[in-house]
This record gives sequence, C-alpha cells and structure tokens, in this order.
Amino acid sequence: MKTLILGVGNPILTDDAVGICVANEIKKLSLPNVEVIETSLAGISLLDYVVGYERLIIIDSIKTEKEAPGTLYKLKLEDIGNSATPSYSHGINIRTAIELGRKLGYKIPKIIEIYAIEIKDNTTFGEECSPAVKSKIPGIVDEITKIIKSDSPPS
Repeated sequence: MKTLILGVGNPILTDDAVGICVANEIKKLSLPNVEVIETSLAGISLLDYVVGYERLIIIDSIKTEKEAPGTLYKLKLEDIGNSATPSYSHGINIRTAIELGRKLGYKIPKIIEIYAIEIKDNTTFGEECSPAVKSKIPGIVDEITKIIKSDSPPS
C-alpha cells in the first residue's frame, strides 16, 4: 500500500516540532512503500503532498493539557472540526482541505490516520523538543511503526 507519512510542525518552536521529529526518525527506517515528508505547511497547502497515495498518516502536535506531554492520540479525520475562516480562504484545517480536494476530484488517500502528540510548549523558540516530549519520541516511533507494518499487506 503506497503510504505517505506527513510530519507537521514548526521546527523552531520547541515541542511544536514533534511531528517533524517523529517523521524524521521513521524516515531513517526506510520502510517499503512508505514516503515521509516533513512540513511546516497546513490546511489546503497540504493537498499537493497527499494526492496519489492510498494511505495518509499525519503526525502533529496537540496541546490539550489533559494528558502528560508525549501522550499519543490516534484520531480520525472526523474528530477534527470542519471549519473555514470566512475572511481568509487559506484558514482551513486539514479535514476541510481533504473534503475540498475530494470534491474537486483529487485522488485523495482513502485511508487517513492522524497521530497527535500531547505537547507542553509551542511558543518558545528552540530547535529541540522539551525533555518531557523528547524522551517519548522513540516509543512513539516504535508504536507508529508497528501500526504501519501491521496494516501493510504482505509483500
């Protein structure tokens, strides 16, 4: 199954970079039929990346302050609100962008998984995640990699 892993975040805002960091570690594993892209883009800008894949895995940060930093949430596209900012056409989330892409006839992946990692700090400038989040990255990489391998058809 042709899979795209999209690591999303800002590489200079401490914990906000965790999606990119996890994606980078998965990229080092050179998994078959898996392409990894790290990006700071969001919303409709992601459509160009996702077209043509059968499966899309998005890895990003989330700040709920309900769980410990480094907690991994598995979400569905439906879990994300459907919104657009009327005064700014680019201000749409990934769910809205995917739905728009489908309506426009883009070949959007049928399988979309979202992994959100609880963070503590997304406002401090820095090129490394906080120690609390950084220490969880290897376990998150292992967990996501196992899911990818278990869901992949045998070669």
